Amino acid sequence: MTNQDAQIVENAGLYLPCFRFSLLGWNAKPTARTDQGIDIVAYIRSGSGHPGVQAKTLSKRDPVTLRSSFNKIMGDYWIIVSDVLAGPAIFVLRPDKVRERAHRGDDPA
Repeated sequence: MTNQDAQIVENAGLYLPCFRFSLLGWNAKPTARTDQGIDIVAYIRSGSGHPGVQAKTLSKRDPVTLRSSFNKIMGDYWIIVSDVLAGPAIFVLRPDKVRERAHRGDDPA
């Protein structure tokens, strides 16, 4: 996959959750790509809710690679968009579930 292809996949995985939030009546906006931390800020017009969201995008149905972000799991929700180009599936998790279900891939053989 070229860098341009990877960027298109990432864009689709970032804007698709924003679109879905909008359908639910929320305003949702991606944060700056250079920001560390949350990827999407969503809020209800009344101001009663404003979750921060981490978005992870996969071009196919593979496990999410956490790398160094394992110890930096933040935000109110994690949205994982898999198989983004062929027919996306969206998974929403709270950070505690991400930590609970994560493994480092170094299970003994």
